[in-house]
Amino acid sequence: MNLNNILKWTGFLAVVLGAAFTSLRIDPLNIYFLNLGAALCLIWSIRIREWNLVIVNGVLLAIYIFGLLWTSYLDMPVDFFRNAS
Repeated sequence: MNLNNILKWTGFLAVVLGAAFTSLRIDPLNIYFLNLGAALCLIWSIRIREWNLVIVNGVLLAIYIFGLLWTSYLDMPVDFFRNAS
């Protein structure tokens, strides 16, 4: 099995586990697995030069990292903007 296949299938498995953990409300393990999956899929898509997948996985990874930082380090509740007015 070559490196591209290992990256691809490990990344997809991590995304599926992250989605399962999200549906079961297992926090923050879901975010860690979604970050890992997006990062592995991003590396894989760069290696195979699929630029649409690079953009999708790069944006997903940025969203996941922002959410992790927002909830962990900035200590802002998710409904911050709803209660602002």
